[in-house]
Amino acid sequence: MPRKMLLLLMACCLLLSSCSVDGGLLMDNQERNIDLIVKMDHGDYWSTLRMGAEVAAKEFNVNLRFLAPPNEGDIQGQINLVNDSIQKHPDALLLAASDYMKLAQVTDRAAYNNIPIISIDSEVGSARVKSYIGTNNYEAGQRAAERMIHLLGGSGKIAVMNFVQEARNANQREEGLLDYVARYPNVQILDIAYCQSSREMASAITREWLDTYPDLDGIITLNAEASIGVGRVVKEAGRGGLLKVIAFDSPQETMEMLQDGTVQALVVQNPFNNGYLAVQYAVELIEGRKIADRIDTGIKVIDLENMLWPENQKLLFPFVR
Repeated sequence: MPRKMLLLLMACCLLLSSCSVDGGLLMDNQERNIDLIVKMDHGDYWSTLRMGAEVAAKEFNVNLRFLAPPNEGDIQGQINLVNDSIQKHPDALLLAASDYMKLAQVTDRAAYNNIPIISIDSEVGSARVKSYIGTNNYEAGQRAAERMIHLLGGSGKIAVMNFVQEARNANQREEGLLDYVARYPNVQILDIAYCQSSREMASAITREWLDTYPDLDGIITLNAEASIGVGRVVKEAGRGGLLKVIAFDSPQETMEMLQDGTVQALVVQNPFNNGYLAVQYAVELIEGRKIADRIDTGIKVIDLENMLWPENQKLLFPFVR
């Protein structure tokens, strides 16, 4: 074989060996554009989820845009962000929908524009979503009710501080809680309120409860902002430990309340993992791989007895926090 022909053949073989049909070097060198749209632009939960997504973005060579309205009740603001994302046409869209049905149409529109969509934290009413990544919210509600009823010895009066009534995860947590409480005829739910993920609103409602229901035995909160708002008032009223509180997630202030006895237990999700896995699986979708319809990132009930366990410390204090 002539020398020039041999060198050309070797060069071709080298080029082919640097590529692969499932991604390989060329795919690894290609930057992907992914939009992450969540419910609001503040709060420990969303900050931790964003951190997880950003760690994955660096690892998988992703240009990540983090987008959110100023508060969870701004449904139209979130719809506008999705429309903006459609105009920019990212390689994938990660969406934590504030409203299950009101975000459905714009989510379908994104899918019709060939943008793969993964739902995180809270589902959306669109059949075009490729996967849901996050907590089993029905189970989370059940676990919260289970711990409260254990603390009350199977009998007592409780109130529930939920967040946004139209959010799928809020509905599922409430449904799980109610189904579990229904097994116990001596447990009475005096009220269910929605604080719109506002600490101030949660505090105001809690003050009303303490005035209206002097015999209230416990409060279950269903997200981080509700937990902080409720805990502050219970602590200010000197009711810590007397009025049982089961809180949600693990912002620093709520963990301090756990340690001082204002809160008896936390139902803790894994927002860092939610963000990380959402980006990881979005990259797999972009590369043409099939992913599971649902990916449950788990929950734990954490109290003073188990909060120092190594696996729980990793959950409570992600290394980037």
